[in-house]
Amino acid sequence: MFFSLIAIAAVIALFVIVSRLQKRIALVERELTTLQGVVAAGAAQPASSTVEGARQTAREPAKLAPAAAAALPEDESVAKPEAAEGEVAAGPWAKGEGSLEGPTDPANPEEPAAPVEAAAKAARKTDVETALGTRWAVWVGGIALALGGLFLIRYTIEAGIFGPGVRLTMAGILGLVLVAGAEFIRRTGFKVPVQGAAGAYIPAILTGAGAFILFGTVYAAHAIYGFIGPAPAFALLGAIGVAAIAASLVHGLALAGIGLVGAMVTPALVSSQAPNPWALFVYLAIVLTATAAVARIRNWRALVATAFAGTGIWTILYMSDAPDANLASILFISLATLAVLALVWLAGQDDTERGFDWPSIVPGLFIALSALGLSVDPAFAPAGDALHGAILLAALVGVALYRPLAMPLVFTAGLATVMIYLGIIPPTTVGADALDVGLDAQPLAAPGALTFRIGIVLALIFLAAGFWAARHFVVTARIRAACWAAWGVIVPLVVLMALWLTFGDIDRDLGYALPALLLVLVFAAGGEWIARAENPSFTGGLAVSFALAGAGLAGLLMLHMAFGSGWTTVLLGAAAIVLALATRWRSYPILGWIAVGAVIAVLGRVAFDPTIVGAAALTRTPVFNWLLVGYGVPALAFGFAAWQLARTTNGRPRLAMEAASALFALLTVAMLVRHAMHGGVIDTGTVTLAEQAIYTLIALGGGAILVAIDMRSPSSVLRYGSMAAGVVSVGLIAVQHFLLLNPLFTDESTGTIPVFNLLLLAYLLPAIAAGALALYVRDKRPKWYAAMLALVAALLAFVYATLSVRRVFKGEFIAWWNGLGQLETYTYSALWLVIGVLLLTAGVWLKSQVLRIASAALIAVAVVKVFLFDMSELEGVLRALSFIGLGAVLIGIGLFYQRLLTRAAKEG
Repeated sequence: MFFSLIAIAAVIALFVIVSRLQKRIALVERELTTLQGVVAAGAAQPASSTVEGARQTAREPAKLAPAAAAALPEDESVAKPEAAEGEVAAGPWAKGEGSLEGPTDPANPEEPAAPVEAAAKAARKTDVETALGTRWAVWVGGIALALGGLFLIRYTIEAGIFGPGVRLTMAGILGLVLVAGAEFIRRTGFKVPVQGAAGAYIPAILTGAGAFILFGTVYAAHAIYGFIGPAPAFALLGAIGVAAIAASLVHGLALAGIGLVGAMVTPALVSSQAPNPWALFVYLAIVLTATAAVARIRNWRALVATAFAGTGIWTILYMSDAPDANLASILFISLATLAVLALVWLAGQDDTERGFDWPSIVPGLFIALSALGLSVDPAFAPAGDALHGAILLAALVGVALYRPLAMPLVFTAGLATVMIYLGIIPPTTVGADALDVGLDAQPLAAPGALTFRIGIVLALIFLAAGFWAARHFVVTARIRAACWAAWGVIVPLVVLMALWLTFGDIDRDLGYALPALLLVLVFAAGGEWIARAENPSFTGGLAVSFALAGAGLAGLLMLHMAFGSGWTTVLLGAAAIVLALATRWRSYPILGWIAVGAVIAVLGRVAFDPTIVGAAALTRTPVFNWLLVGYGVPALAFGFAAWQLARTTNGRPRLAMEAASALFALLTVAMLVRHAMHGGVIDTGTVTLAEQAIYTLIALGGGAILVAIDMRSPSSVLRYGSMAAGVVSVGLIAVQHFLLLNPLFTDESTGTIPVFNLLLLAYLLPAIAAGALALYVRDKRPKWYAAMLALVAALLAFVYATLSVRRVFKGEFIAWWNGLGQLETYTYSALWLVIGVLLLTAGVWLKSQVLRIASAALIAVAVVKVFLFDMSELEGVLRALSFIGLGAVLIGIGLFYQRLLTRAAKEG
């Protein structure tokens, strides 16, 4: 039934094709008639037009040839170049660059005649009829032929007309006839005269259908009827696949795909009682070589990538049967894959070309996975098979050196090596307790002496290959050189760190510190070696940057391995001085960024252990202890580095160093204060109001210092850093001083001394500091910043005065739940009015609108208190005095403003 429907569709398609061709023949005849008119009118044209027409005619063959070549399938343009010569891609009616346009309108010589233009537009339209006639019919016909062969076999089986042998013979003959017919049509000069019909190349369709039928015939002879054994079936199926791939040279990519899929599926179709891995992998090597050769000739990247993927999948599937895996065969197919990549697929390609060959990603990925399995899988690694994995990783690096376009191999080899050696680190070494991993947790890979030696060898291979290739390509291909330098640094560092964490003492181990120091020297010398080859020399490009960054990381490891926690922190900070001084001789931008890396490392260490040397080792001596050294030395070192970078490389690293210096200076003072106030213990105990007050004063003082430095040496970091210090101070005051730590809410002791007590430290001194800073930055920072500080200073003064009155009446403890007396209540009203007047006076004197607004707000609060609270709570003379005082103050303020405005009007 299905075959009948296909036949009906084919008849309809044929009718449409014929009808359409008749219309196009008529159109061609009309165009020829028009061209005859052009030729007849040519004699009357000016000589210049005749010459230009001759030139246009002379140019037409060169324009028509590429169009004809594009209309043919890829194999025709290679196998039969003579078919493209003089052939018009879209027929004689297509208006193109080399087509004749017909006569022009005498009134407008630039416009062609209307009939010809309309005909050209109609010819350019892509309709369903064209697609149906040129492509769909051919493809459906090819599928129908293939299905017809299968249906013929099925019918003979159901009807019992022939025996199995005869049926299979007839199917095989049908497949061979289709292949032979396709070759006959191709050799007799088949051409595709219609643009867009290259995908419907009839010889290729017939060959594909024949190959499909032959595949089915051989498989049925083996799997269904058992006429042939596994070995002949395997050989025949493979031969058909390889033959189809070879035939694709003249029949196109689709046939190559059919042959490759059939060849790769063949091992799964043929089963054997005693499978032989050598037979499988030798067969895969042959198929891969043939496919790569064909793909190289035709530049079919997708085809060769698919072939590499199929080979890799078979290798991984075979390795999954680990107990019985033959390591020699695995090594053979992996090395054979690399040989095909280097000697077949990439042979003859321009190695100086930039970029990389993307099909190389596929073999690199699968071979790296194989090496990873051999090194990590418990079925392989304990038996010493990690050596085979190391051979594969080294081979990947070697092929990447030999064929620069195979750059992806370096990435896959590097990633596999990194994963292997990160996997040998015991989980408990890297703080796995925090990840809820038990003490009996085991590493992903089993470490041993062989792993140790292999790691050293791989590290040396990547180091030598990476730096040599980086120097070789540093001028011609900078990105490639940078990639090589990066992996030449990453792998040795990861291997060294993994071996240290696995076999060494993580607290202090000079045996690993010496190799780390050696890496520092080698990486630095390698960066210098690469820089000498740059053009111009010593520009400090990406490759040099990676090498020097590796030296910095190796130095970080060396300090951790060789020294205790305290000296490590101090020396990391001091390392910024060395890096900054190095910019006097080499103005590499990376040197400044490595100094920033030192800042990040120090921040990480103090975040992990704020005591620098551990709580147990930190002495209780105020000021002169490890906190002064651990925070103070980095602050000084970062400040010097910022000063030096400003005179050499400058840029963002200098700004980062300035910020780090200011931060660590503030941290130094803050940590020393906490240490002194908590008896030498800084990591326990809650923050008190007194301690918080000191922090606030430090932040305000730090902001003032940054402003002063910025005035002498302008810097955006100092500018915004000073403002950030002020904003942080205001936030601390609003949250800690006014709310969370306020003795009015916490009932904390304010001290027994009348004036020099906690209120002085927590409110009056910050008020003075904030007010002074507001005055200092009035013309140096934005207006909102100075206004914010002035407002906070006024609020602090108000709170200090109010709480001091409370202390006079209540004593050392001033919690709000202790109640209010009438005299205390009246005193608040009088005090607030006095403070309001003082703020108004200060606002007028300093010409500060913020202080005048604060005065108005405070007096308004006093008015509300007098009318709502004092009227109901106070009695007798105190109530009268409250209202008298309020009235007097308000009248005085009114008189003051009247005089002020009158004076302003006269001056105006």
